[in-house]
Amino acid sequence: MGNTILVVDDEPQIRKFLRISLSANGYAVTEADSATTGLAAFRAQSPDLLILDLGLPDMDGQEVISTVRESSDLPIIVLSVRAQELDKVEALDRGANDYVVKPFGVAELMARVRASLRPRAARDAPEVLVIGSVRIDLDRLVVTRSGEEVHLSRKEWDLLSFFARHPDHVLTHRTILKEVWGPAHVDDTAYLRVYVNQLRQKLEDDSARPRLIVTDPGVGYRLKRGD
Repeated sequence: MGNTILVVDDEPQIRKFLRISLSANGYAVTEADSATTGLAAFRAQSPDLLILDLGLPDMDGQEVISTVRESSDLPIIVLSVRAQELDKVEALDRGANDYVVKPFGVAELMARVRASLRPRAARDAPEVLVIGSVRIDLDRLVVTRSGEEVHLSRKEWDLLSFFARHPDHVLTHRTILKEVWGPAHVDDTAYLRVYVNQLRQKLEDDSARPRLIVTDPGVGYRLKRGD
């Protein structure tokens, strides 16, 4: 078996479905039906990824995210019936790496699992990210597209490098603005949109249909490394 995935969900049928699907894709699965048993399994077993429902019987899943983040950078995928943007934003701001709304497709979930596990596997790799024709060298502060250097402003570079340090992660508007512009600018989403569009103009093959910096409507952005 490969990576170990901890599934915390109080619905037996969902846990069974996830166990079968994840096992078929080569993952070892540990299950928990409550926040209490899930946190105990997290502390005892050190899984590689957590798939978490928010509607747990003994504690809201949002609190579980915060508790895990106190001691670990374990990738967390929220799997929930809550489809409101506020729930997504809160989960991601608390430290979740991704958010999938039930019902969901197996292919999509497996892609999200692979994407969430990928950064951990590459953590010790050189700080160079290659996505298609775009090469981002975080050590040398250089970006090239099809071998040609792309000239970025200081703030464009700050934004792109923040994306590049969190590839495949949904980053909320608030998180990006706080980290790149500072706490005083967490509500300046229009400002962020301008800079994202500028990066797309310089890096995307078709800025109107971005494949590199993609939008999660109402929530934030993700630097996507591919399927």
